[in-house]
Amino acid sequence: MSGSHPALARSARSRRLDRGRPHGTGPLGTGPLGTGPLGTGPRRSRVLLPAAAAALTATALLATGCTSGGTGGHAAAQTPGPVQAADQQASSAGDLQTAYTNAVKKVLPSVVSITTAAGLGSGVVYDGQGDIVTNAHVVGNATTFQVSLATGGRPLGAKLVASYPAGDLAVIKLDSVPSGLQPATFADSSSVVVGDIVLAMGNPLGLSSSVTEGIVSATGRTVSESASDGGTGATIPDMVQTSAAINPGNSGGALVNLNDQVIGIPTLAATDPQLGSGAAPGIGFAIPASTVQRIAGQIVQNGKVTNSGRAGLGVTVRGVVGSDFQPAGVAIVSVTKGGAAEKAGLQAGDVITKVDNAPITTVQSLTAALAGLKPGQQVPVTYERDGTTKTVQVTLGTLG
Repeated sequence: MSGSHPALARSARSRRLDRGRPHGTGPLGTGPLGTGPLGTGPRRSRVLLPAAAAALTATALLATGCTSGGTGGHAAAQTPGPVQAADQQASSAGDLQTAYTNAVKKVLPSVVSITTAAGLGSGVVYDGQGDIVTNAHVVGNATTFQVSLATGGRPLGAKLVASYPAGDLAVIKLDSVPSGLQPATFADSSSVVVGDIVLAMGNPLGLSSSVTEGIVSATGRTVSESASDGGTGATIPDMVQTSAAINPGNSGGALVNLNDQVIGIPTLAATDPQLGSGAAPGIGFAIPASTVQRIAGQIVQNGKVTNSGRAGLGVTVRGVVGSDFQPAGVAIVSVTKGGAAEKAGLQAGDVITKVDNAPITTVQSLTAALAGLKPGQQVPVTYERDGTTKTVQVTLGTLG
């Protein structure tokens, strides 16, 4: 993958002290990347006021036909007068307003607040059996949780089913299922297009059941989390970019279209380097519904992810620097027995410098390169061993 990405900050927690962690990242294949612990500390974020919903209007041209003098004639197109045009605008604005309120009424009851000893995040009711999908960085290292429903009532206990840090998704399960629990409806991700109006629902900054609005700004983004700022260090492909405000506490909630469907799980907000750690307004990212359903479905059924659908090398790696102290590649710490790297002859100590013609200088660049590839794809991998540069064809495995 080429180009640069904005620095990304996790958006899950709003009630914790900042604390730095060593830089690390998620697994590539079957083992964790890097040797340091994953960061779990929060960051402070500027509070952004929700943008006012823009009323969209449309004016229709009405055509009427008439005859004159019994000799026939051409139908004359007539434009609506001021009163008629105003009525049409009011009707269009009213239809949009109704779509907004209906989406909130139908989907918000499926969005929950998740509290751990470390912070606060959001989740979405996945099914009627009490399974709730959220971000892996929301659950962190916790295994028990307090869940508050948008419909009210006392907090409910829940336990971790499984977490998948490489894709920043997790599933927790309510200890007891209340009557009337309302699962969300997930959209077909392929139908999401730039310009779609969307609503972000969650618990930003501890403000329960909050809703912000925006549009789909882009699709198919590959972005990386900051492992030192509370994220999992994951590089996630095919994300939905949105202008809807995503603040700490929104993570794990719902990005919803006006068909009352969840199109994604809000996960990241971009940061502007000129603002230090401040969020860049109007640039947030959500994991698409197709990925959410694939990963959460496997966790619910099997208690773990059995097929991520993402390419992996089957290695544990760490970053290395050159003689100029600049990033110069990633060294293989270990290879998975029977994995893609071992089958291709790669060994511990080899330094990977290129994958499928993409330069590899850091662990993050390796995860980004693999995020754009598919399991079973054969790609050239360039590496250094004992001072010699070599290239080998590797048939990619599946990221565990």
